[in-house]
Amino acid sequence: LSIAESSLPGSRFPLEGASDADIGANAQLSYTLSPSEYFGLDHQGSNDQTASLGLILTKALDRETIPVHRLVLTASDGGRPSLTGTMELVISVLDANDNPPKFNQTVYKVKVLEGSEVGTLIVTLSATDPDEGFNSDITYLFSRHASTNVKEMFTIDETKGEIRLQGKLDYEEMNSYEIPVEARDKGSPPLSGHCKVVLEVLDVNDNAPEVWVTSLSVPVPEDAAVGTVVALLSVSDRDSGANGRVRCWVWPASPFGVEARLAGSYSLVLREALDRERVSEYEVEVRAEDGGAPALLGRLGVRVPVSDVNDNAPAFLQAVYTVLARENNAAGAELARLWARDPDEASNGRVSYSVWEGGVGGGWRPASSYVSFEVRAVDAGEPPLCGNATVQLFVLDENDNAPALLPPAGSLPEAGGVAGEASLSSSSSVSESGSGTLWAWAAWGAPAGQVVAKIRAVDADSGYNAWLRYELWEPRGKGPFRVGLYSGEVSTARALDEADGPRQRLLIVVRDHGELARSATATLSVSLLEAAEAALAAAAGSLSSSSSRSALGVELGPGGASAATNVWLVVAICAVSSLFLLAVVLYGASRWAPRAAVLSGPGPTTLVCASEVGSWSYSQRHSRSLCVADGAGKSDLMVFSPNFPPPPPGPA
Repeated sequence: LSIAESSLPGSRFPLEGASDADIGANAQLSYTLSPSEYFGLDHQGSNDQTASLGLILTKALDRETIPVHRLVLTASDGGRPSLTGTMELVISVLDANDNPPKFNQTVYKVKVLEGSEVGTLIVTLSATDPDEGFNSDITYLFSRHASTNVKEMFTIDETKGEIRLQGKLDYEEMNSYEIPVEARDKGSPPLSGHCKVVLEVLDVNDNAPEVWVTSLSVPVPEDAAVGTVVALLSVSDRDSGANGRVRCWVWPASPFGVEARLAGSYSLVLREALDRERVSEYEVEVRAEDGGAPALLGRLGVRVPVSDVNDNAPAFLQAVYTVLARENNAAGAELARLWARDPDEASNGRVSYSVWEGGVGGGWRPASSYVSFEVRAVDAGEPPLCGNATVQLFVLDENDNAPALLPPAGSLPEAGGVAGEASLSSSSSVSESGSGTLWAWAAWGAPAGQVVAKIRAVDADSGYNAWLRYELWEPRGKGPFRVGLYSGEVSTARALDEADGPRQRLLIVVRDHGELARSATATLSVSLLEAAEAALAAAAGSLSSSSSRSALGVELGPGGASAATNVWLVVAICAVSSLFLLAVVLYGASRWAPRAAVLSGPGPTTLVCASEVGSWSYSQRHSRSLCVADGAGKSDLMVFSPNFPPPPPGPA
C-alpha cells in the first residue's frame, strides 16, 4: 500500500479479504492485525467472505520518521482446530512537503578584515530538508528583510549557500553587518527556513591621522614670551584601538612645540625666543603618527610669520670714518657717504641721519665747525633707537699756492781768509738791492763746491705741493755756478778765475712738485772780488745795519780796494776772530738749549704720498709745527711721528 503521510487519522484504506474453501462454520473468517500505533483493522459485516475489510489510520504518519510500515494481517476460520492464513502489508508512506529546510545554525558569526578583496568567501551556509524529491531541493537567498547595504555588499550562491564579498568593507563606515538568509525548498507549496549571519568587520590600519587647525594667531611678535599659544590643533584617526592612538610632534626642529590639551586636541606653543632678523618666517610641519603596524603618518603644514619689534638700533659699518676732502671744494659738495643698517623692517628699520654733538652743553652745530664730528642714525620705531659713528675729516691740499721767496737772513756772516778764499754762510752771503735783485760776493780762486749763497723759499701748501726744487735757469751751459736741487744752495761749479768777469747774474727758478707745478724766480747777482775784498765786504756786511747792507752790496771798484788793503786786512783779521768766537757761542747755545719741537714720538702713521725721494705721512696722535730757517712757523706743514716703540723709562 502507498499512503500519503498527509493522510488524516481515521482514514480507511480497503483491503482484500481472505477466502476459505470450506463451508459453514469452517468457512467463517476472522482477521487480526499485528500491533501498530499507526494502523488498525476495520472488519464490517458477517464473517463470510463477502464482509468488507479495511485498514484504519489511527495516527498521523511521518515519512521522515517511518517511511515504510510492515504489518501482518492474519485470517482465521471457525473450524476446529482453526486454520489461519497470513498476509504481509507493506505500507509505503508517500512524502508530503511538511518539513521546511533547516539550517545547522540559527546564527552564524563571522569576522572579516576591512579592505578584503572583492570575491572573498565570507561563509558557506548549510540547510537540510528531511523531505524528499523536490520537497528537499533547497534554494538559498537573502530574506526580504535584508537591507540594501547588505545586498550591495554581499552575494549568495543559491545552490551552494556561499556568501561572498562584492563590495569594499570599510570599518570606519560600518563595523558590522546582519545578513538574514532564507533557505527555501521546491515543494508545493514551498517551505522556508531562516538564519542570520552576523559579520564583524575587523579594523585595519588603513587611515592615517588627520590634523587640522581650529585656531591660528599669527603673526607672532618676535618678543613673544615662551609658552605663547600660536595655534589650536585637532587630531583624529578613524581607525580604532592601537590603530587610532596618535602621538604628535613638530618637524623639523624649531622654536615651536606641541602640547596635548584634551583628547584629540593639541596646542602649538612657543618654546624658544624668536628673532625676526634671523628668521622672519617659519614653515612648521605638525606630524601625527598612529600606533598601527606599520604606523601611518599624518602631516599638516603651518606657516608662522614673525612680526617685527624695534629691538635693533641702526649700526654703521665702521665706528670711525676717515674722510679725505680736498680744499677749495664747492659749497654743498659731497664729503662722504655713510650708511647705517637697521635689520628691523618697515618704520622700525627706516633710518634718518643727522650730525650730532653730544655731551653736556652739546647741541646742534654746523658741520663746517668740525674736524671730528659724530653722525647719528635714528630709526622710526617706538621707542626710536639710534646708533652713532665718528667722522674724522682730513683736508687734502690742493696746489693753489706758488713758492714764495724769503728775504735775506740778518745773522752775522762766517768768513775765512785762508789762501785768499772767502766763505759766506747761507744766512749772510745774500743781500737784496732796492730793485729786488739778490746780491752775493765770491772770491776769485774759490774752489769748486764753495757755497756762495742760499736761496730761501717757502710754499704755503703741504706735501708734494710744498716740496720745492731749485733750478738754474740762466746762464745755461757750463757756468761757474750751480744750484742744489733741493737745498737752494748756490755753490761754485769749478774754481773761479778772472776770466769769469767781475760779476755773474744768475736766474734761479723755484718749483714745487704739485700737479700743474707752480714756480717763482729769483735773480742773484754775484760779484767776483779778490779774497781780501771779499772778506772786507763780508765784514762790512756783518757790522753795518740793514740799511747800510744794501750799499755794501754794490760792486767795489779795483782802485778803491788797492788803496785800503792794509787797513782792511787788520779789520778782516779782527772780524774773523770775532766770527769764530761767535760761532763757538752759537754752537754751545744750540747744543744744550732745550728743543723747541718734538719731531718724533710713538704712534701709528698713515701714508699720504710717496715717491722715489721720500714719503709724507700723517698720524692721528702727534703733530708739531716746523720752523723753516729764520722765517715764521708754518702751522700747515705737519710732521708726524713714525711707528717707533716707546723708549724705556729713564730716571726722573
